[in-house]
Amino acid sequence: MVSRGGSGKFSIGLTLFDFKSGEVIRILFIGDIVGRPGRDKVATWVARLREKHQLDFVIANGENAGAGAGITGSIARTLLGQGIDAITLGDHVWDQRGWEHEIDKFPTVCRPANLPVSCPGRDHVILTKKGFRLAVFTVLGRTFVNMKSDCPFHEADAMLAKTVGAGEADAAMVEIHAEATSEKIALSWYLDGRALGVFGTHTHVPTADAEVRPKGTAYISDVGMTGPYRGVLGREVEPVVGRFLDGMPRRFGVAEDDVRLSAVLVDYDPETKRATRCELVVVK
Repeated sequence: MVSRGGSGKFSIGLTLFDFKSGEVIRILFIGDIVGRPGRDKVATWVARLREKHQLDFVIANGENAGAGAGITGSIARTLLGQGIDAITLGDHVWDQRGWEHEIDKFPTVCRPANLPVSCPGRDHVILTKKGFRLAVFTVLGRTFVNMKSDCPFHEADAMLAKTVGAGEADAAMVEIHAEATSEKIALSWYLDGRALGVFGTHTHVPTADAEVRPKGTAYISDVGMTGPYRGVLGREVEPVVGRFLDGMPRRFGVAEDDVRLSAVLVDYDPETKRATRCELVVVK
């Protein structure tokens, strides 16, 4: 925990906290981990970042962790063992063969909440630290995203009711895995004051709009990726450029150079139920 002085006890819902007055919950949300370069960056830096920033929760999108598309049980297990508390997923959730049979084995991994209910996997995760319960869930955008999913706005309402509204959690972090910036921004305004944070992923390019909305919700349009930036969204340059030039299919291998960890760092005050800090963190 991170303290700002003073002392006292206070409660939210049914949970009693024993924090110093002004103490905050500090969360790091890591953008899409891409392939082995991204995984190696996580292995090197997460423990350091936890110590440096006195992090309470570390959450990461792992949907590109397996060879640039999807995730496996082995990779999920490794990431969770390196200081990541929960893993979220996106539109590449089922890209690795057999993952649909493994996902239920991981209580701190969740697939997008607005996929059909028949899909395997959890639609949210609840993390607890020093009595504070944080709900984490992802909604897929529908604009330019070619995957069957329900309305992210209605699903976010339902998930907030299911978690915070039902007394299961004290606050909720919402990831919107979407292509259109407008869809992400609109959701953040829709949830302002109801979610701890609304964080965009999927497009792999960090944006310059990290802020706290007027009613206290932290927001950024895209956290960026954790992977090789000397490429095209984490993939080798030549085959991607070639595909744009002639339209012929090619294998898009994961690039290797200029590997960065990109994340958003958020402070949340449980006493006022507002985020007090939201900033992009990039480790080169």
